[in-house]
Amino acid sequence: MRLLKAFLRWPTLLVLLGLATAVIGLAAGIAPARASSCFDLWVQRNSIYKAYGYCFKTSKAINYFGNAGCSYDNEGDIPLSHADRSTILAIKRTEHSLGCL
Repeated sequence: MRLLKAFLRWPTLLVLLGLATAVIGLAAGIAPARASSCFDLWVQRNSIYKAYGYCFKTSKAINYFGNAGCSYDNEGDIPLSHADRSTILAIKRTEHSLGCL
């Protein structure tokens, strides 16, 4: 009887082990996707600033976009179009919701 009880526990243990493995696999798959999305959003947002001549301050942005020909030291001074300003706000909201910012 003891052997039967032990045998009946195995399927439960295997199911739990399978679920744990699936959860870990999903978590590992989500982190790189989120990181990739955060980077892509960062590039989208800063590409708009670059197009308007913003002078980047962080080494990450300077290394990626450069500061050649930049004209604006403050984001608030950039004469963004209404559409670009709305796009930047939407990107920032998405970055915030993903935990990028």
